[in-house]
Amino acid sequence: MFARLNQLGRHLARSTPYYLHQSSAAGLSAPSRFTAAMAQERSKRTINTAGCIIIGDEVLGGKTVDTNSAWFAKYCFSLGINLKRIEVIADDEDEIIETCRRMSSAYDFVVTSGGIGPTHDDITYASIAKAFDLPLVLHEEALSKMKRLSKPRPGQENFSWDEDTPARKAKLRMVELPYDKNLKDEDQVIFAADDLWVPINIVNGNIHIFPGIPRLFEKMLTGLKPRLVPRLTDPEGKGVYRVLFSTPMPESEVAGYLTELAGRVKEKGINVGSYPRWGKSRNTVTLVGRDQEYMDSLIPEVEKNVKGRRVQVEGEDDDDGSDKDA
Repeated sequence: MFARLNQLGRHLARSTPYYLHQSSAAGLSAPSRFTAAMAQERSKRTINTAGCIIIGDEVLGGKTVDTNSAWFAKYCFSLGINLKRIEVIADDEDEIIETCRRMSSAYDFVVTSGGIGPTHDDITYASIAKAFDLPLVLHEEALSKMKRLSKPRPGQENFSWDEDTPARKAKLRMVELPYDKNLKDEDQVIFAADDLWVPINIVNGNIHIFPGIPRLFEKMLTGLKPRLVPRLTDPEGKGVYRVLFSTPMPESEVAGYLTELAGRVKEKGINVGSYPRWGKSRNTVTLVGRDQEYMDSLIPEVEKNVKGRRVQVEGEDDDDGSDKDA
């Protein structure tokens, strides 16, 4: 009983976010667990690991196919960032709060995709603001860019920024951002391209909020790259090196050698992978790491032991042979 009362007391004492249109009396009533100093430290640390959060009922319901996480995985690989986790979650406040807090604490660089549109189910900004005890603030520069760059959609030819209408309120929701007044604006809001008004909103120093539209997601992440490169383990941005081998042998036949090889090269930071290709005549073996010179020296050995050859693209030497076992 006493434990439950204590838990209830802690819940009631929890601070809540405040919003631009509310009075200051509705602000934080207790010291936040998430401080500006913590966010500042996260925003400057070396980027070794990453996490990706795909937000959207439409993805979980099968209406939309998520391509952003696959693109982000390739993006991280090209920069030498170790992508540790991808999660797909619903447009649900509690899930967004829990996932963002957890990933922000666990990884150096986190992106979210989806849920920042004008409709009622676009709750990413509000949920992340709540997760980190921040207000939602109308960002004036983002609003100015929106007015200048956005084009009226079909059916909105008579839209006016000067009239207080439901359509105007819906548009404003897309530039009401989680915002910490104790941090520099440039550390919280980035415009990735001159022809885009959609901002990259950075929260708690490492949560980067992106739209779910693939072409915008990709363009904005590409525009962010120059800011990330100086913080990488390899500031030259060379990324990770991958060597592909095509083998006609079933996985069961090469498993012993690959196990021995993996143990031998682990201390060099090299991972050995084996991937069956169902319905194809050849399977794939990979070496992934940063020591290109050492990995290249292993090529003749691997080719010999898997009775295959190095390829540049998986499947480039496929034929019509039979299935291989997994």
